[in-house]
Amino acid sequence: MRVFKILVLLFLLPVVRGSTVQLKNGGYEDIVIAINPELPEDDNIIRNIQDMVKEASTYLFNATKQRCFFKSVKIIIPLHWLPKPEYLSVKTESYDKADVIVANPYLKYGDDPYTLQYGGCGEKGRYIHFTPNFLLNDNLYNIYGSRAKVFVHEWAHLRWGVFDEYNNNAPFYVSINSGNASVEATRCSASVTGKYIVQSTTRECKYDEQTKLYEAGCKFVPDKTQNAPASIMYMQSLPSVVEFCDQSTHNEKATNMQNKMCNYRSTWEIIMNSPDFSNTSPINSTSPPFETSFSLLQTKDRVVCLVLDVSGSMGGNNRIKRLYQAAEIFLLQIIEMGSWVGIVTFHSTAQIKINLQQIVTENVRQDLITYLPTTAGGGTNICEGVRKGFEVIKQKYSNLYGSEIVLLTDGEDSGMGSCLMEVKNSGSIIHTIALGPSAAQELEQFSNMTGGLKFYATDTVDSNGLIDAFSGISSGSGNISEQSIQLESTALSVAVKQWMNGTVTVDSTVGNDTFFVVTWDGITSPPDILLRDPKGKEYRTSNFTVSNLNLQTARLNIAGTAEVGDWLYWIQNNHTDSQIISMIVTSRAASMDVPPVTVKAHMNKYTNNFPNPMVIYAEVSQGFLPVLGATVMATVEPQTGSAVELKLLDDGSGADITKNDGIYSKYFTSFNGNGRYNLKVRVQGRNQTVRLGRRQSRALYIPGYIENGEIKMNAPRPEPSDEEIQAKLGSFNRVATGGSFVVENVPSGGITDVFPPCKITDLEAQSEEDKIHLSWTAPGNDLDEGQADRYIIKMSESLLDLRNTFENATSVNTSSLVPKPAGTKESFQFKPENVTIENDTIIYFAIRAVDNASLTSEVSNIAQVALFVTPKESSPDGAPNDDAINEGISVLAIVLIVAGCVAAVLIAVSLTVCILHKKNRR
Repeated sequence: MRVFKILVLLFLLPVVRGSTVQLKNGGYEDIVIAINPELPEDDNIIRNIQDMVKEASTYLFNATKQRCFFKSVKIIIPLHWLPKPEYLSVKTESYDKADVIVANPYLKYGDDPYTLQYGGCGEKGRYIHFTPNFLLNDNLYNIYGSRAKVFVHEWAHLRWGVFDEYNNNAPFYVSINSGNASVEATRCSASVTGKYIVQSTTRECKYDEQTKLYEAGCKFVPDKTQNAPASIMYMQSLPSVVEFCDQSTHNEKATNMQNKMCNYRSTWEIIMNSPDFSNTSPINSTSPPFETSFSLLQTKDRVVCLVLDVSGSMGGNNRIKRLYQAAEIFLLQIIEMGSWVGIVTFHSTAQIKINLQQIVTENVRQDLITYLPTTAGGGTNICEGVRKGFEVIKQKYSNLYGSEIVLLTDGEDSGMGSCLMEVKNSGSIIHTIALGPSAAQELEQFSNMTGGLKFYATDTVDSNGLIDAFSGISSGSGNISEQSIQLESTALSVAVKQWMNGTVTVDSTVGNDTFFVVTWDGITSPPDILLRDPKGKEYRTSNFTVSNLNLQTARLNIAGTAEVGDWLYWIQNNHTDSQIISMIVTSRAASMDVPPVTVKAHMNKYTNNFPNPMVIYAEVSQGFLPVLGATVMATVEPQTGSAVELKLLDDGSGADITKNDGIYSKYFTSFNGNGRYNLKVRVQGRNQTVRLGRRQSRALYIPGYIENGEIKMNAPRPEPSDEEIQAKLGSFNRVATGGSFVVENVPSGGITDVFPPCKITDLEAQSEEDKIHLSWTAPGNDLDEGQADRYIIKMSESLLDLRNTFENATSVNTSSLVPKPAGTKESFQFKPENVTIENDTIIYFAIRAVDNASLTSEVSNIAQVALFVTPKESSPDGAPNDDAINEGISVLAIVLIVAGCVAAVLIAVSLTVCILHKKNRR
């Protein structure tokens, strides 16, 4: 077994959302770019992807100072595109695990390339999204620059976890240089020149007395010809831009996400600290040593073989019956129509129960469940089971490429190392389900090596863990409209003659192929069931089907499209003892044209060493649009002990990096011993839920350029209407499994307080007459859970001093400030003491939280207050400032007026003297 672990370490690929990208001798290999199956066939998409990446390889090589380039790329072609001789078969690659996806935006317009980023500074992103229009429409060059530059911009988000250096929400900020205040565009580097133009009229912007910045609608329009070589994360479209901002060019004053998330460090510093470059040196070459190579891979019909443990231990804890219930749901409700399925069982040896069958009718589904195991006995030989699963697939296909094995076991097996290389090189994806506390600890390595999913189910029946695991094994093809969506999965111990009641909402985005399934663990006769649809139609126990092969499951398939609205159910335990009763509801999309609301649950990592905290993420979206306002609850079930329930938030504080992006987050610190943990997320949306249209971390939409003194504006960015971005989805329910994760090194004697309050990332400051008003979201006692003990607030006229030497900065008296519970909005107003506030001054503020064990959070983001009468409007192109021009004009006018008045008086006096002189002569 020790040899097995060493081999695993040698062969295990870095897994980020299933990404298989490797960096070898400066070359990025096995980058996966997947074309969405909804897109019509167009060879130009493939051709332009290849051109983009080839050009980007050279650009990346120079931008990273000869450190890296793109060596090999795999492009996944949709199944419905016509086969070609050059198209190979996918192996373990899939749309769901791709590094780059090409897909239409959900809204009919909007081609901003973006990267979905869940994590903090330096953490890898999830995927890059390009629209086909971006890849095909050359008219977008003026807006985003070359596709190659955009790709490198997004690659930096994805691979190195850096952030944008512009900010559409705060496009300007006040800067003070040499004692003078000026308004600057949020940018990096600050030496990028241009003018401030109102896009709709192309006139120069005016200063706004209220905001102390430029008027609404003002845009910074750059000069097309620049001397500034940085930065790729700001305005990659400029011809002069070939570098990332480094320490010498970084603009730490800019109010952008890079400064906020990365503690005011430059993008190049973050990139050089990444694992890719921490111990590397430049390549001795003026160009990439290899041209990018491409493999074209075409998907095929889904092929799945269930490899199920039926060893003696499966007879305990009702496991074999629970396996039947869960696998039956998979075969009847989850796996997609058109898929091929086979079944293998194993103990000391393995047996083929049924060879591959294509699911073309409901009768095939019904036939398949008759081959599910019902008895258990014998030892455990996992490799025999896997090999027999491979044999089933090879009876139809010449190789295992792109096939899937669902491997379930509850036992240990010291011989797993014997098939390690076979599994690794097979080209098959292995999804693993560990059942109970004794399942082989090495099981997950099969999934890690092949890009499969990992699940863990305890013997606690009321968690539905095994059913949820099978329900989570949907196709990774990207065909959302075909995938089964879990609306409900709940279980409860119900006393004799008592009721289990609930509501399941069927929303307008789902309703086809809808199943209501009731399971129980007592006697074989079903409980009394009453289900009522939104129009009052009732279904009773007699309407549900109970299979002769599975006497503890009742199933109802709703004909056609299920009614939209609340479905109410009442289930009474008519047994003589209490029993566990569960309700599982699945459905599919109501329409091919409207994407359903989906939930993807993740941990930030799937192996963890205590005391490192972990983060739970739940991405709630409709198509590519974030869904806001939902209530998201996560349940984490340990190997032993009670489950922990946490509310995930999308408020931009704590573990959540961006407010209102549809990614709900929370730190997880409740470690209850070593071993496996299971994650399940429940989402409930009510009528206030809305959709918004834009993702963060996207390439900048350039408003226009100044060429040879002439302003050339681009068309304004297409914006969705208020009706589209605020359309109510109505109510909805979703349940999603986040798979399993493993924690090690948890102290056996119990956990002491090792987690400080989390970093405050949303500190804001405003001046109100002679007082300063600060606001932020309260952290917790342990990261973002609980309540901190006190705050330390510091202020300084130097941003970098506050960042680097927080303790030496001027303290703010916080004796009256008592922290509120985590997630609550804090507000604090005070009059600065021991500081001389003068005009044209900027004061910076930062805060740390301290818990009751004296553990202290990191220094917060830095907020600023500018104190001035009127800042000068910045003129980065070196043109004279309007105020100076107006001032010069005013002085000249006064001089002319005074001179004119003096001349008039002299003329009047002269005339008077002349007249009097003539009279005297007469």
